[in-house]
Amino acid sequence: MMRCALKGGGCVTSWSGDRRSPAAVNPRGVRMPTGNGGCCSGLRSRAADLAGLEMATLRGGVGGLFRSSPRYGRLQATAAVDPEDLPLEKVQVKSSGHVLPYVGVACLGAILFGYHLGVVNGALEHLAKDLGIAENAVLQGWVVSTSLAGATIGSFTGGSLADKFGRTRTFILDAVPLALGAFLSATAQDIRAMIIGRLLAGIGIGISSALVPLYISEISPTEIRGTLGTVNQLFICIGILAALLAGLPLAGNPAWWRTMFGVAVVPSILLAVGMAFSPESPRWLFQQGKVTQAESAVKRLYGKEKVTEVMYDLRASGQSSSEPEAGWFDLFSNRYWKVVSVGAALFLFQQLAGINAVVYYSTSVFRSAGIASDVAASALVGAANVFGTMIASSLMDKQGRKSLLITSFSGMGASMLLLALSFTWKALAPYSGTLAVVGTVLYVLSFALGAGPVPALLLPEIFASRIRAKAVALSLGMHWVSNFFIGLYFLSVVNKFGISTVYLGFASVCALAVLYIAGNVVETKGRSLEEIERELSVVD
Repeated sequence: MMRCALKGGGCVTSWSGDRRSPAAVNPRGVRMPTGNGGCCSGLRSRAADLAGLEMATLRGGVGGLFRSSPRYGRLQATAAVDPEDLPLEKVQVKSSGHVLPYVGVACLGAILFGYHLGVVNGALEHLAKDLGIAENAVLQGWVVSTSLAGATIGSFTGGSLADKFGRTRTFILDAVPLALGAFLSATAQDIRAMIIGRLLAGIGIGISSALVPLYISEISPTEIRGTLGTVNQLFICIGILAALLAGLPLAGNPAWWRTMFGVAVVPSILLAVGMAFSPESPRWLFQQGKVTQAESAVKRLYGKEKVTEVMYDLRASGQSSSEPEAGWFDLFSNRYWKVVSVGAALFLFQQLAGINAVVYYSTSVFRSAGIASDVAASALVGAANVFGTMIASSLMDKQGRKSLLITSFSGMGASMLLLALSFTWKALAPYSGTLAVVGTVLYVLSFALGAGPVPALLLPEIFASRIRAKAVALSLGMHWVSNFFIGLYFLSVVNKFGISTVYLGFASVCALAVLYIAGNVVETKGRSLEEIERELSVVD
């Protein structure tokens, strides 16, 4: 029998009455310190791993799939062995589970997120004529901004729903406002129906904005959690590009805008059906005291070979159901406030760094460089976003989250300075158009490298399981609130101070973000959620 006591970040192990061979058993007390390890190869070489997913290239022991530590002894884990009987030596076994299909189902929510945000841009002019609001800029603004208001509501409620009903059931519930909102928008005969449809769709994308990264982080193996986490941002970009492409037939068929909205019903239904057959998060099940169901979910996700070691890691993390469910006010307690404030700050920096301003002005910037086509300008920005996100996916588990954030905000700040100078420095006047385009593309690439995908990935990693859903929802709520107010007041600020001054302000925010991240953000690559939780735990 093995007795294991976690102590000072290590594990002191002793053995008694074990009949296994000397090769499998170390009879002496052994100290097993924790450590970090594990990495992932690039996106292309990752493809082969994702097909079999299961990433049994671990060097870690007791933590197995969820703990990557080169200093752990190897550990043989089978579903039939009690965690206390885990032997010190482990023969590496290849997982027979499959995570990728369930990540793909969850990413339907990310596609819908991007699609609902982008679809109104191309359709607004045509739907305004059909609904009789072509001359009413205020009502057109409501069509655009109502979805942001709905997203704010959805992001705050999504955390409570995910804690109460579980991740997969909340996805199924989320498909209702997503599908109904798309249907009402597509069939609207007046502005009221359109606004209701946009509000419902906004609530749906608000819930999914918090739920998709939460679910992916909780079901992903440690070694590729960063790569799979950035898939969320990648599919948001794909959703935006899909909305752009969906608007191409509008030039020949003005009534096509209804089809643009209506087509979003299909992935909403697929999301609900897919989640009905997807496993629940083992972490949520364990937190609810549903140990048997958690074991079944682990078996489906990673294979029966991994059940014992993953369940052992969950038990070792102290995720006991004896603690009551966290309430909203618990997020502001001494125990959790520091880490919650980091999550909220990352999303505030993301929005205050000027991404919406750059996207908004990209069309005029490209026109100044001789690119007259709005579609071409949008496509270039979208392509830069997708390309940057793909690079981030390949680097996330190599370079780490923190270093990518610092690199990203540094690049964004430099790009903002270039944009500001291109508009004001007379010596650069002959090259202003070209420099503005270069600055815009570099900014979007830098954003996609870290500031875009990392916050949504990092937050579920640093939040304790007891508060994870609510804390992610709170942080995403800050994202939507800041997004709403920036959109509301941005033009007024530009008219008062000028675009160059505003860009310099954004560059200053990027510099502050670099300093804040360097001093407050912890690195999480190659570490299980349970390891991170134990390190960041603060006792009241």
